Amino acid sequence: MCERLTEAQQRAILHVESLAASTRKSTEAITEHILRKHGKDPVPMRRQFTRIGKYARVTLNFHPDRILPNGHSVIESLLTEGVYHNQFITSVTNGSRTAFPGGDRDQWERLLFGGAYQQPGVRHDERPKYGALNLMNYADGASPRFGSCFLVLSPGILKRSTFTFGDSHAGPEFVGTLRQWDSILAALLQQVESTGSALGSPNVNIPAMLERLIHIPSSHTGPVGPVGRSLDDYIEAQIHGTIDLSSDAEALVADPSYKHTLIGRLLHALCERYHLALSWHPGFRLAVQDVPDDFRGPAMPPLAKRIDQRYAGSKGVLDAAIIGKAAAHLEDDPSHWRDWGTYEETFQHLKQLWHVLVKYGHPNPNAADR
Repeated sequence: MCERLTEAQQRAILHVESLAASTRKSTEAITEHILRKHGKDPVPMRRQFTRIGKYARVTLNFHPDRILPNGHSVIESLLTEGVYHNQFITSVTNGSRTAFPGGDRDQWERLLFGGAYQQPGVRHDERPKYGALNLMNYADGASPRFGSCFLVLSPGILKRSTFTFGDSHAGPEFVGTLRQWDSILAALLQQVESTGSALGSPNVNIPAMLERLIHIPSSHTGPVGPVGRSLDDYIEAQIHGTIDLSSDAEALVADPSYKHTLIGRLLHALCERYHLALSWHPGFRLAVQDVPDDFRGPAMPPLAKRIDQRYAGSKGVLDAAIIGKAAAHLEDDPSHWRDWGTYEETFQHLKQLWHVLVKYGHPNPNAADR
């Protein structure tokens, strides 16, 4: 086990590895049945799957402009510290706000990691960080629901990651590690076989997925795929141990709405300081009048109009940066949102509006502006 890991982190990984090993026979049988059904010999196919361990990338989606309890933005903290922290440390999340002892996230981690992080003396900074495995090489990262920008981690991070097929909050059946990958592979192929879709991509069949898995690009700087808009369908990665930007990350991919802004300048500074490649994905823009009321609820259209009027000068278009301004204002002065709802209600609605933008947004013209 990697020397960088604490005892709790090692125990957490070994627990997941043990869970995966206990189902290995059954999950191997699932994979072999599907492979043979499609005329593939399981033995040579498994050898080709080794590219996953060598080249697959975990991406960490995040919003750079969300505000920490100390009043600094996420990107300012990353620039200053050069370390990607977990929610127990930052108190910032784009998912469940339950990272405290006895909270829901604490209970999910207790179940998944066998109580490794609940032992006496275990510090909050030892807890895992959450990302997703970008097997589909999506331009917007593997889990854009959690942020408009993402870090691309180095392949070596896979050795100290655990994986769940789906979000860990749901108590997923299929878990694994790089050494015990059969469960994740079986779940992925089974989903393709039964639904014709996988990891946010519709109309995927087994031959196409196998081609994807055995031809994972060896570098993140090559051609990337389309935006995946994968809000709910991903292989979650839990990274154990420190994520040091100077040694554990390769690139930062940002939303083009931040170009020519203070946040954009900070993104550039981060990449220069920690030697990360910076690129821009196509982004998401959506006309306020096109915000639907049947996805994430009827509060979305009036919220979009309010944000447009107060933070964008009634331009009639939403993007990540505009929603970020509203989220920052909520943190700075929640009283301005009292007529809308409580802090928690407004936080949830802003998060949901980002989901709407990811699902229905169009490419941002700024993406082509270099």
